[in-house]
Amino acid sequence: MPRQQKPWISLDQQLGLLTDRGMTIDEPEIARSYLEKLGYYRLSGYWYPFRKISAHFNPELDIPIRHDEFINGSHFRDIVDLYIFDKRLRLHALDALERIEMAVRVDIAHLLGEIDCYAHENPECLHGRFSKQAKKKGPAKGKTEHQVWLEKYERAIWRARREPFIEHYKKNYEGIPIWVAIEVWDFGMMSMLYSGMKVKHQDKIAEKYGAPSGHDFSKWLRSLNFIRNVSAHHSRLWNINVLERAPIPHYEHWQKINNSRPFFYFCLMQKLLAVISPNSAWNKRFEAIVESFPEPENNAIRISEFGIVDDWESWPVWGLK
Repeated sequence: MPRQQKPWISLDQQLGLLTDRGMTIDEPEIARSYLEKLGYYRLSGYWYPFRKISAHFNPELDIPIRHDEFINGSHFRDIVDLYIFDKRLRLHALDALERIEMAVRVDIAHLLGEIDCYAHENPECLHGRFSKQAKKKGPAKGKTEHQVWLEKYERAIWRARREPFIEHYKKNYEGIPIWVAIEVWDFGMMSMLYSGMKVKHQDKIAEKYGAPSGHDFSKWLRSLNFIRNVSAHHSRLWNINVLERAPIPHYEHWQKINNSRPFFYFCLMQKLLAVISPNSAWNKRFEAIVESFPEPENNAIRISEFGIVDDWESWPVWGLK
């Protein structure tokens, strides 16, 4: 039977509830402002680690149950500091992922465009499982992955229909060549089409970025798209459990990393940026963000929850030492 929905409460009541549960509100007006701008529910993800831990476990998730009450020494300003840290992390991820998206889109267009200027629409230019094998279940049952991708592509073209470059090609040519079409792709579309390329074509692009194989690089892109979506939708990033997990390559030090935590994917971003933007200071800015991680007096949160490991700054991929 569904639970009864919790009632609406005012901002002042929200502050009162937090206080009653043991959180110290040092500056009530500032705290009220954050609740007003960001919302109680969004911020609750950031104060969750500050809640007291029960002796009982959630049988479904196999994690300790959290009480509503806060650990002694929990301050609202610590929640704000953690939110700001996470926001910086998200924006930093988006900075890298924008460059990665544009570079790999061009790689795909350059390689496939040489074969057929409409290769993205031509099943013969793609892998057979992607372009010819129909799905046997799910909402896209009976369609190939390529047909599903083409539906996304057509929607993207329709949304961009008033863009001068789309109007120009629609009016004057038989279709839109792949080197123009990439301008309407998002990261997910780019990742999906890459996964549908022939193995030899995947491998050629993967080799450029030092990935073990095209298959692995496809997994990297899929995972980075997950990180991109979390970041673009302003969701909490710093300690999430990454659902789209890429395989950990056998590079020096990398076997120490947990691929269910975000730090691994920042390592992947840095590896790709070393090829795309070798003179970038993205690595140094990342180091500065990590150093800004808040340290509350009750030690309710630790940077290790991000997945970071000791002495990561000395790893060759980061180029910091």
